[in-house]
Order: sequence, then structure tokens, then C-alpha cells
Amino acid sequence: MVLPIEHFIIALLPVATYAVIRDRRLPSLQLLAVAFFGSQFPDLIDKPLAHELFLIPSGRVFIHSLPFAIPLAIAVIAYGIKTERVRLAVAFVFAHLSHLVADNQQLLPPNPRVSPDLLWPLQPPVPRSAIPNWAGSGSINLHLWTAFSVVVLALVAYVLVVDLKTQFKL
Repeated sequence: MVLPIEHFIIALLPVATYAVIRDRRLPSLQLLAVAFFGSQFPDLIDKPLAHELFLIPSGRVFIHSLPFAIPLAIAVIAYGIKTERVRLAVAFVFAHLSHLVADNQQLLPPNPRVSPDLLWPLQPPVPRSAIPNWAGSGSINLHLWTAFSVVVLALVAYVLVVDLKTQFKL
């Protein structure tokens, strides 16, 4: 299991290194925020949908799967190009995809293979316990994660709506 902070570190190191080498200065807070959000995005969506609402079979499908991640990545890059914020778009996409690789370490050598979770709904997901091991007593950690997810997603949705109105003069 990869912890949220580990997902962020895995995404942040290459993004920050690129920014430091290219710009010869530390990355902006905006770039760090986008990398943070991208690194957490699959869990912000999938964990509550699977473990609180029981709408998907596992907390590692849907946004964790390539049939959804690839079109999302294309849309984010297209929006980044349209709004002249390609670096932010690439940071989000990289952070999101690094989350998928971190959660599916069997993609890495020496014997790489693709997890069925990455191909959901085209393949059935890997069987897992209905209650994750990190849920805590009375599922308190799960409820806290869901509350955190709602707050973060609401804030991002607000920022996105404001940005869409600004960019497209709606």
C-alpha cells in the first residue's frame, strides 16, 4: 500500500526537479498544488465511491484505470494547451499517472505485467476486502478520507468553474 504522502513525493520529485533545472528556481506554489492534487486524485474519487457509496467494486478502479485515465489525460492536456498552461496540465497528468504506477508496482521490472485493475471495466478487478485495512476502528479513517475528498474536490470544482468562466468568458 502506498500512502498519500508517498504518492505526493513520487510525483513531486520529478516535477520539481524538472522545474528547478529548466527555470533555475523552485517550482511555484501553483505547480506544487497541481502536482499534489494529481497525485491524490485517483484516491480522492475512487476510495469514497468504493468504500462509502459502494458504487464501484474496488478503491483501485475507475480513475485508477487506463480506460478512464487516458481520456482524462488527453482532456487535461488539451485544456492546458487551450489556456496556455501546458506545464500545469503535464504536472497533473504526470502526477495522476505516477499514482497508477505506484499502486501497480507489478508494472515495474524485473517481471512487468499489467494488473486487471488498470484495465477495469474491461477486466474484473483484483479481489480485495470490502473494508480496506487502513479504514481504522469504526471506519473512522475511511470517513475522514471521504470528508477530506469532498472538501478538496469541492474546492477544485469551484476553481475549475471560475477558470472555465474566465477562459471562455461564460
